[in-house]
Amino acid sequence: MFDIGLAEMAVIALVAVLVFGPDKLPDLARQAGRFIRQMRTYANAARDDLRNELGPEFADLELRDLDPRTIVRKHLAEAMADDAEVETPAGQRALAIGELPPYDVDAT
Repeated sequence: MFDIGLAEMAVIALVAVLVFGPDKLPDLARQAGRFIRQMRTYANAARDDLRNELGPEFADLELRDLDPRTIVRKHLAEAMADDAEVETPAGQRALAIGELPPYDVDAT
């Protein structure tokens, strides 16, 4: 998610020890854990409320499904799958890779 490696984590830990000191660091870690747990509880409650309000057809709703990138990715994948299933009309063939379509002088 954040793409943080071991070296970056070590630098962050070292800076945290230098800034806050080793005596305050466990308390800050406890507070951060409590905060993350509380935010997760709020997010789950919001998701459950949204599911209840939308009805049974949205029982499998996830909050990450509402991300615009996910929506676009899903619709592009569906469109590509639909294109793969489209058959060419009788008498026509699909173009080979790199082949140019026929040029119609009357159509331009």
